[in-house]
Amino acid sequence: MNIFPQSFQSLEQALSVSALKQKVHAANIANVDTPNYKSKQVDFQAALNNAAANQKMMGNRMNNQPFGLAGMQPIIKENNGTAFNPNGNNVDMDYEMAELAKNQLHYNALTERISGKLSTLSTVINGGR
Repeated sequence: MNIFPQSFQSLEQALSVSALKQKVHAANIANVDTPNYKSKQVDFQAALNNAAANQKMMGNRMNNQPFGLAGMQPIIKENNGTAFNPNGNNVDMDYEMAELAKNQLHYNALTERISGKLSTLSTVINGGR
């Protein structure tokens, strides 16, 4: 018997992606002065679109299975199209700091959601007390 609903797996994957985004943005900021360093971005949307397309292709064979995020890996893309500095580096500190703040808010929302689900589960286990 699984006491954790399917949504826990989705929330877990979302937390993992958010943590990966944090690492990538932190690496970009750390390399702001590194010559020829190209900024990187986490593209989870591409992985999500691929999974949705695969499920659609599978058609009726997957109708009884929930659409889950388990096993999907986000794609880390290197931004080769721009150069902000004469040394070939393309890290935009304003963009990276804004993305870091946005990701932190997303991570906090996810942890609050998981905390709420665990609190509800605890209430049920304790018989409403």
